[in-house]
Amino acid sequence: MLLNSKSLKLGWKLEDFQLISTNENMENYYSLSKTNGLVIAFICNHCPYVKDIIERMVLDFSYLNSIEIGTAAVMPNDVKKYPEDSFEKMKIFSKENHFTFSYLFDEHQTFAKALNAVCTPDFFCFNQDRKLFYRGRLDNIGYRKTNISRVSELKNACKKMVYERKITETQHNSMGCSIKWKK
Repeated sequence: MLLNSKSLKLGWKLEDFQLISTNENMENYYSLSKTNGLVIAFICNHCPYVKDIIERMVLDFSYLNSIEIGTAAVMPNDVKKYPEDSFEKMKIFSKENHFTFSYLFDEHQTFAKALNAVCTPDFFCFNQDRKLFYRGRLDNIGYRKTNISRVSELKNACKKMVYERKITETQHNSMGCSIKWKK
């Protein structure tokens, strides 16, 4: 089901969390964040919207790491109903797409619920004080569009926070497949 992410009040503080990564390490805020904060993307392996943006996301995450913003992706779906999102398939998906960031499994869906994530992809940007400063889409390119001049909205919001210490006023909600919640 196609959903738009929800607008959230900016400025709330991210609590610590602990999730297993596809490299079999337990990760948390401190192991993932860098000097200028942390970006978290909720994604999954099977979502066509994620598949459509994944190459651009990997490139933008590489840039964010270069300006000392940590990056991570989280897979929150019910893997019993959607086995293509299993932990083993997450490992394959991350290798096939050349992830240079941690891909985390939110097996109990507590992290996705804590952040009010609703769809894949869904992006959350936290500053060095762990406060939310951006909740929006990766860029202006719609699903399966190729003839649009790209504006990297997430990357631009992060640059504005790092270099100007300002929040981007206009933030567009992300759009994608609904998170597959357990019953």
